[in-house]
Amino acid sequence: MDDEAREEELAEVRLELARVRQEHEDLDHAVLALLALPVPDQLRVARLKKRKLVLKDQIAKLENRLTPDLIA
Repeated sequence: MDDEAREEELAEVRLELARVRQEHEDLDHAVLALLALPVPDQLRVARLKKRKLVLKDQIAKLENRLTPDLIA
């Protein structure tokens, strides 16, 4: 892969990473808001937390794509 194509791919990964991080943060705020209610909807909270875990895994995978492979 040439340098230009690699840089383009990395730029796309960075954009996706920023989007996923923002969604994760938004879900965090939504969970906190739900938990602040007098009677929080526990099923909804659980679903949002599950989605946050999926996003956390996506974040880790995207970050790994940005880290250059080191030859031992």
